[in-house]
Formats: sequence, structure tokens, C-alpha cells
Amino acid sequence: MSFTRSSINPSVFFLSLRDLILNKLKQQKHKIHDFTECVHGSDYIFEVAPEDVTAAYMTARGTGVKLGDYIVLQIDSESKQYQVEQIDYYSNPSDMWMALIKKVAHD
Repeated sequence: MSFTRSSINPSVFFLSLRDLILNKLKQQKHKIHDFTECVHGSDYIFEVAPEDVTAAYMTARGTGVKLGDYIVLQIDSESKQYQVEQIDYYSNPSDMWMALIKKVAHD
């Protein structure tokens, strides 16, 4: 009876681990949430932050909005893009959230 010993080449292991981590990072791209068809005051609340005119507080309903995601709003007939800097979901209703968003250059 013979025994064979298999071993994992450390360089192959680390390359595989690196590829796994890079693939996970690629999957975590930030989403864009389009609110341009929504009505301010009805579908969402938007208030410019008093401490920074490029930031605002937004409250809305909907799932899937996460830290780093982008929100596109129609403000004064202009499309403006913001990035979510902080977000908290309400416990009831669970799909309602409040976020600190910061204006970014629109592509």
C-alpha cells in the first residue's frame, strides 16, 4: 500500500486567494438609484445640510440603497448626482431610510 502526500504550492494558494478577493471587490460595485421621476415632498424628502452646501439629508423608501451607492435627483430641472456617505434604515417601516448624501460630478 502506498501513500501519496499532496501539498498545496504556497504561491498557487496565494494567487487563488488574491483572485478570490479581487472578484469579490469587483462584485461590490456601487449601484445608481434613479429618483428623477420621483416627486420631492411626496416620494422623498431632501434638505441641504446647513454645515455643507454640497451635502444633504434625504429620507425615502426603498430597499437596496447602501453606503457608497449613488442617487440621482432632478433638482430645478437639472439632474444631480449624490453619493451616500451615511445611511440608516428605520425599523418600522423597514424599507424607509435616511441618508447623508454628498454631491458628486455627474457622468
